[in-house]
Amino acid sequence: MNSAETYILFELAGSAYGVRSKDVLHIDMLEHITPVPNTSSAVDGVVFSRGQVIPALNLRARFGLPRIASTPRTRLIFLRHEQRTVALIVDSAREFRAIPRDTIRPIQETLTGVNGNYLQAVATFSDRLVLLLDISAVLTLDEESVAASLPVLQPTA
Repeated sequence: MNSAETYILFELAGSAYGVRSKDVLHIDMLEHITPVPNTSSAVDGVVFSRGQVIPALNLRARFGLPRIASTPRTRLIFLRHEQRTVALIVDSAREFRAIPRDTIRPIQETLTGVNGNYLQAVATFSDRLVLLLDISAVLTLDEESVAASLPVLQPTA
């Protein structure tokens, strides 16, 4: 019997990506982002969700893809990684899927000569190709900017 791991699948610039469902807190529609000055160009600002102020990282900008205006399908995927909560802005996200482990290949086996940057693996199943994100790399490569985007709330005197 082949084991499987569950993923949240999302779309970005016409490609399918996945993040492990155990890293996902929740998914919301994109409503309002408050810009924060002096942050990374990939950080669109902060959002208020479930009582927390959370940095919103635009994955299109992070991956060097052209930005597009948000649509009714644009989603925020809220992730918890190493004591940090971050929202990823994606084109659409609505699929929860168990991906059999034997369909997943490390990025080095699939794309020779490419270090993969933000990718951990590639899954092929049901005539689909899904790029599986390395959340640590997505967040760590810009750690200072992402961390700086999370405002420190000071009590008012």
